[in-house]
Amino acid sequence: MLKTPLQLFVQQLINGISLGAIYALIALGYTMVYGILRLINFAHGDVYMVGAFAGYYIARTVGIGHAGASGPLPFFAVMVASMAICAVLGFVIERGAYRPLRRTHRLNALITAIGVSLLLENLGQIIFGADPKLFPELVSRTTFSLGIVQISNVQLIVVGTAVALTLGLQFIVHRTRMGTAMRAVSFSHDAAGLMGINTNRVISFTFVLGSALAAAAGILVGLYNPKIDPLMGIMPGLKAFVAAVLGGIGNIPGAILGGLIMGTAETLTVGYLSSTYRDAITFVILVAVLLFRPTGLLGTPQRAKF
Repeated sequence: MLKTPLQLFVQQLINGISLGAIYALIALGYTMVYGILRLINFAHGDVYMVGAFAGYYIARTVGIGHAGASGPLPFFAVMVASMAICAVLGFVIERGAYRPLRRTHRLNALITAIGVSLLLENLGQIIFGADPKLFPELVSRTTFSLGIVQISNVQLIVVGTAVALTLGLQFIVHRTRMGTAMRAVSFSHDAAGLMGINTNRVISFTFVLGSALAAAAGILVGLYNPKIDPLMGIMPGLKAFVAAVLGGIGNIPGAILGGLIMGTAETLTVGYLSSTYRDAITFVILVAVLLFRPTGLLGTPQRAKF
């Protein structure tokens, strides 16, 4: 059955929101770390990859998916376990790679971030194997009609989970003592330290939180697009970084907005032009933002200290 132009547009919009929700979760990790340390953690996309593989092996070990059990509870259990594993990984990366370089020039930390990214990618190929793997079916797929469009239960789970995690993050940042400490450290490390805030603890917590969100995105993308591989974090990581820049890096609502725009732009490009350009649109948006709105859509100009 042929779709009308309106049906096609709305369908692509829904697909874009689902994809954009995943980009938004990854972008939150970039924007939180930048807000605290003024550091672009280029290893973050590879933490997302580790999260997907953690979910893959956990599901296989306990017999979830495919011929085993599936449903909301197994999905939730696998996601929480994967988030815990990547939270530990985020802590190790911050403690072992970034903290020793905190008082040095920022370029050193940036180069280290690229090195950690390459390390995770190559370790992933050694440990997990270079061949793509089929992610377990944690939730049985069903599709139903809603007006003029088709929506799958996986899309609803992806968007619903992303919204729930984002609300949880907002609660932590704005309603808890640790969130207050995070905002204080983001404003000034020295002033926060003088007020008795343990800045090392706050920075580690930020990496832990961002890595856990990246793991959740890895599980969601396993549901949405079941093939996973050790290099799967490269392009989504770049797209999420562009989403963070688009929204205003360091700004949490901006990361969410940027992710949704990126996902929508990608699906509309595929639907109306060609899948060949799905990655190119990312860099077109990046160049446009840097030229016309360097601070991002919701960002504010800041004076940099070197």
